[in-house]
Amino acid sequence: MRPARALIDLSALRHNYRLAKSLSGCRALAVVKANAYGHGALECAAALDAEVDGFAVSAIEEALELRAAGHRQPIVLLEGWFEASELELICQHDLWPVIHHDGHLQDLEQANLSKPLNAWLKLDSGMHRTGFSPQIYPTIWRQLLASGKVANLTSITHFSRADEPDTGRTEQQLEAVRSATADLGEVARSLCNSAGVLAWPQAHGDWVRPGIMLYGSSPFGFPQPQAAQLQPVMQLESKIIAVHQVASGEPIGYGSRYLTTRPSRIGLVAMGYADGYPRHAADGTPVLVDGQRTSLVGRVSMDMLTVDLTDLPASGLGSHVRLWGKGLDAGEVASHAGTISYQLFCNLNRVPRCYQD
Repeated sequence: MRPARALIDLSALRHNYRLAKSLSGCRALAVVKANAYGHGALECAAALDAEVDGFAVSAIEEALELRAAGHRQPIVLLEGWFEASELELICQHDLWPVIHHDGHLQDLEQANLSKPLNAWLKLDSGMHRTGFSPQIYPTIWRQLLASGKVANLTSITHFSRADEPDTGRTEQQLEAVRSATADLGEVARSLCNSAGVLAWPQAHGDWVRPGIMLYGSSPFGFPQPQAAQLQPVMQLESKIIAVHQVASGEPIGYGSRYLTTRPSRIGLVAMGYADGYPRHAADGTPVLVDGQRTSLVGRVSMDMLTVDLTDLPASGLGSHVRLWGKGLDAGEVASHAGTISYQLFCNLNRVPRCYQD
């Protein structure tokens, strides 16, 4: 059997969820959209079921999978609905949709619902992606409550730069939230993604939405005390399947991108971009072989990549390789490929996921 696999540590997942709860002191939605960021939505939801306050997904298809698996907690649809025909399913399965554009308002006005919705109303506090402007938000809030189509409303927004605490942007967005909701009385709020949970205690509100932090990866590009408490959930692993001795000045891999600078031992790893490892990872991207740090050399292929074993004389055929996980942060790997850990996890493909509790 090909040795590439992803080990998913469910105890680390629970640790990270509990950290989000302890830091925020409020209810926390476990964000399991995009197949739990590549970790397996049903398996992760099952691991959290006994203690989670609710789940968040992008669309109704993901929510219905959770309901079919027996999860009865609140499920927030972060993108709301895409077609008005989904509204009856939303009522039937007691899903909590986010209302974030005029089309949603028109659909609700025309709908004959079997029961009022528990809905979340999106405020565009400055990210300018989804939601209603602060100027019209209070009017829409009152109209929805008066319509009879909504039983409860929660105010939701999304921070665009919570992972960059010195820009002043999050403070501006918090002020926009305060201004838009000041005259609405008691308003339940959900403002914080992972970066907000970890770095913005003044914004925690009533619900937080931990996403990437659930999976043990920091949203920050610098050391951060709370993020240092996270435990990586995914270990992407494989083995050395061949070793070659290569003279100095010889090219390695497609395009001859890398030339050896000394006589080198090159290890071949069963892992490539078809598995989700980033093709654009640069020479020097860190890799652990038998727990020791070495680096990628040469361009990543579809099924294989090559690493430098010259300084690891005890490692060779059959040696254990960790591409990211414990001892090698996925964010560091991502930075060598010009991307973020979110994309590494979500792009995982073909490799079997093996779960341990």
